[in-house]
Amino acid sequence: MRINRRAFTKSLGAGVFLPAVGRAQGAWPSGRAIRLIVPFPPGGATDVVARITADKLARMWGVGVVVENKAGAGGNIGNAEAARAEPNGDTILMTSPGIATNSFLYDKISYDPLGDFTHVSQVALLPNILVMHPDKPFKNVGDIIAYAKANPGKLSYAHSGVGTTIHLSGELFKFMTKTDIVPVPYRGSSPALQDLMAGRTDFMFDNISSSLAQVRAGTLKALAVTTLKRSPFVPDLPVVADTLPGFDVSSWFGFSLPKKTPEAIVAKLAADTKTAVGDPEVKAKLEAAGSEAVGSTTAEFTAFVRKETEVWGKVIKEAKIKAE
Repeated sequence: MRINRRAFTKSLGAGVFLPAVGRAQGAWPSGRAIRLIVPFPPGGATDVVARITADKLARMWGVGVVVENKAGAGGNIGNAEAARAEPNGDTILMTSPGIATNSFLYDKISYDPLGDFTHVSQVALLPNILVMHPDKPFKNVGDIIAYAKANPGKLSYAHSGVGTTIHLSGELFKFMTKTDIVPVPYRGSSPALQDLMAGRTDFMFDNISSSLAQVRAGTLKALAVTTLKRSPFVPDLPVVADTLPGFDVSSWFGFSLPKKTPEAIVAKLAADTKTAVGDPEVKAKLEAAGSEAVGSTTAEFTAFVRKETEVWGKVIKEAKIKAE
């Protein structure tokens, strides 16, 4: 999915952030430019969060941070390149949900999502939001569940492509409610939303940054957000977990390093990430792009990735989902 981020792309340039000040040799960063691998094309959510954060870190460190887009195979190409990099802190991976799902979606990948990386810090998250045409009769999540149980196969949900969090939100919903709801795939969020607004599908778990404008304009009705906590973007909207305890889905972004990277480098990157995303200017830019700043510890992010892997492994296997 791509959303309107031209202002960020222009302001953050081509992806090389070179502060005017220098840095003494010795400590990490050493003075060499740091590669930040984004395993998706420019302009998407992962890329924009990476560039916003890279700009701040470059200014904090006094070294260049080069954003490299290594897209392909659902993120597997960039992930694999980062896994093979020297564990010296010069290469950082912008991690996203594929690190937890791709080993189940693809028959074979060339890296170990848990064994080949140290997952350093979660940078930000982007909630999904349950939306539908305003004329649909459902007033809350419970209404959808009740109808789906009474009418197997009669409801449909739109999604933006196999393995996306928009798709997996729907599959987790089916898994937890034990209902038969028909997935309708599209090539991206925009065509899925168009058919949703035309009433051709019943509902969708879209990225909040993509559909919030339509909700505010009244062309879509929102029932809930998919994160455990309410979103600051729609504070009055309940969460799906109020009805389905434990339901928790988001697009999320974090920093990971190749395994065996020295602990001192891991600790500094984690601490500096927390400082960077806590900066009011950075938080404002992330919020403008639809994302909430996080800045977790390495232990917290590692536990989070492991939990995501466990949850999505069960869902993907149960639904027999395979990447196209």
